[in-house]
Amino acid sequence: VGFSTNQIYREDGIRREEHEFEDCSFHFKFKMHDEDCYLYGVFDGHDGSRAANFAAQRMPAELLLGQLLEKTTDEDIKDVLNQAFIAVEKSFFESIDHIFAEKTTIQLQLPEGIGHYEALNQFPDVMKKLDALEREITGGTTATVALVYKSKLYVANVGDTRALFCQTDEGGVFKVAQLSVDHSIFNEEELNRLSQLGLDVERLKLHRRIGSSDSTRCIGDYHVKGGYMDIEILQNATREPVIADPYVHGSIEIGNRPSFLIIMSDGLYQALQAATNTDRVNIDIARMVAAEFSQQSTLNGVAQAVVDKVVRIHHDAFIGGTPEMKQICQKRGDITLLVRNFNYPLANAINSPTAGGAYHPVSVPFYSPRPNLPPTVTIPTLSTAERVENHSESGASTPGTPTPAQTPPRDTLSSTLESTFQDTNHTYTSTESSTQSSGEMRFPTRFYNPNKLELDENGRVEAYVDFSEFYDAIKKLTDSQIESLNAETKPKSAYEPITEEVDSLSAPEN
Repeated sequence: VGFSTNQIYREDGIRREEHEFEDCSFHFKFKMHDEDCYLYGVFDGHDGSRAANFAAQRMPAELLLGQLLEKTTDEDIKDVLNQAFIAVEKSFFESIDHIFAEKTTIQLQLPEGIGHYEALNQFPDVMKKLDALEREITGGTTATVALVYKSKLYVANVGDTRALFCQTDEGGVFKVAQLSVDHSIFNEEELNRLSQLGLDVERLKLHRRIGSSDSTRCIGDYHVKGGYMDIEILQNATREPVIADPYVHGSIEIGNRPSFLIIMSDGLYQALQAATNTDRVNIDIARMVAAEFSQQSTLNGVAQAVVDKVVRIHHDAFIGGTPEMKQICQKRGDITLLVRNFNYPLANAINSPTAGGAYHPVSVPFYSPRPNLPPTVTIPTLSTAERVENHSESGASTPGTPTPAQTPPRDTLSSTLESTFQDTNHTYTSTESSTQSSGEMRFPTRFYNPNKLELDENGRVEAYVDFSEFYDAIKKLTDSQIESLNAETKPKSAYEPITEEVDSLSAPEN
């Protein structure tokens, strides 16, 4: 997984966060019928991270606690995924029921028929409490979940977080297929659904928002669901316009051919589209990921390198662009990129994703300087060109199921995916550390030679730090002391959150 926080750019090049990081993700490996199964998810929150955090924690519980037992057909598994999304949203709203109750109780303290401005002047304390409660029930999240079960891939999503499946077929063609649907006001199928509910879709397209987001499907976001009657542009709908029913795609046979899965929040592909005006953003991002497979030693390195590259492209477009480009690229959203590998060659791979390894921000292979020789950079030669196609699954979608509004055109691509790099002056043995396998030696063995750890009957090492005094001290703290301690130890952002300044160069909301 790679990620980057949202950014606002200033004319002097300084970057600041506009709000807290609102993306979440997970990845699980579990046993089902003595077979390894895998679950992945990316969630892009809006108006806060509460819904995204809740969905990321609850979704695995709705899928991994026996729901898939005795489910053998594709339709059964797709139904389980569909029900999981509905159950997660129901649980989310149940978790904030007490806030709705408290809000209603406080609202009864205000005189009937009083206007908002008058209430602010006459009952400032009450309105302050209502505003705080309103922030707690505000917000929703997109969700894209991928399940690998019995060597088949299933994807379910709401919102505009995308899933791409990239595979080299028997003919050597590298294909990119989008397995998710962008549920937004830019999707014609979704606009048709909203039109049938009695909404003015032309007005929605002009407004570019449905509530505070452009997603027509999401988890949470009470205001465009139970409270949609309070929004003037939505109040004519015959029922809730924004829903949590997912689009479910599958199954896809994984097979043994080289392939990988990408799940990305809209911050990634929208940033690249804004900076380059590309009409094949899926292909461009898939190409970036594939290129990093030949450079990085871990999948985390692959994902983070691609995120860093897109972030740099977007920032450079603002710094060196025209006034129009500066307006378009003045800010970008949170970015999350999750990559799952299926037999795709990772040239400098190390066995464990937590064992360290080298991360190369620049997309060229890097090696430690050879003795008595200056440092060198090796650039791989291009292999034979491979065609890249963006296509959908051959089977037609089920009636009433929204499909992607546009399919990017075909493109040709010079592939560097099979390039390998060899250091003829170095030979590393299998006994060396994982960092050595990537051409680095973090700790020379003459200085770092730990004793072999003994494992107990449960396969664990003996604890080497006693925390009993620490826990005893925590128990003696008062509530205010605990609150103060939590505030001091809470991780701080690397950037100072600010409120965006509104000026003539402000970017239009997307």
